[in-house]
Amino acid sequence: MKSGKDPNESGGKPYDLEERTERFAKDVRVFPKTIPMTIANLEDIKQLVRASGSQSANYIEANEAVSKKDFAFRVKVCRKEAKESGLFLRLLDTGDSEEVEDERRRLNDEAGQLTRIFGSIIRKSDGG
Repeated sequence: MKSGKDPNESGGKPYDLEERTERFAKDVRVFPKTIPMTIANLEDIKQLVRASGSQSANYIEANEAVSKKDFAFRVKVCRKEAKESGLFLRLLDTGDSEEVEDERRRLNDEAGQLTRIFGSIIRKSDGG
């Protein structure tokens, strides 16, 4: 459903979930440039980048699914990867910058919203 932006959302998030998941993955790739490069952060960033990209790629694959079963499987992977993205965002040390912490919270909120959206799609595709 490529219908632009939702006028009811003040954040102006696009209806198109492929675009939204891609935007999330891109934002995640910018975020590490703002945080301290500790050993723990380096490892968590690697996992975060993988998970955020995976949820976006799997949603594209879901939209190209050859069966309802394939679609449901891909969306379940999306939900799992969105949940993992949230975990790794929560684990990152943002240092002492409130601005950086606010961005981490925003990204974590988006990961949570995507998790819920994918969960809703799964419930609807399973018939209940």
